[in-house]
Amino acid sequence: MMNKILIVEDEFSISNFMKTVLEGDGYTVEVATCAAQARAALEKMEFSAMLLDLGLPDMDGMEVLKSVRKWSNLPVVVVSARNHEHDKVEALDYGADDYLVKPFGTSELLARIRT
Repeated sequence: MMNKILIVEDEFSISNFMKTVLEGDGYTVEVATCAAQARAALEKMEFSAMLLDLGLPDMDGMEVLKSVRKWSNLPVVVVSARNHEHDKVEALDYGADDYLVKPFGTSELLARIRT
């Protein structure tokens, strides 16, 4: 079973935290700090899931999600500080498999990846 996760997050402290947690649990992790890097990573590698921040420097994460959904069923967990219900509903309607609000704990992150 493939256990490769793509983290799309521009804040180093958050991406580093998620990477450390996931690698400690046996996952292989690739980090992209913007939408362009995420697209490049998705074109060259297969992933078992993507953790997607909505606040990216070059494109809104919702647009990234819509773009990915046009050609892939890759499980996507949105990871965002946006905690309003309409943001969560919009992400889920665009095809996100789950929505994780920052800040979050280690066990919650791992549980959402497992599902």
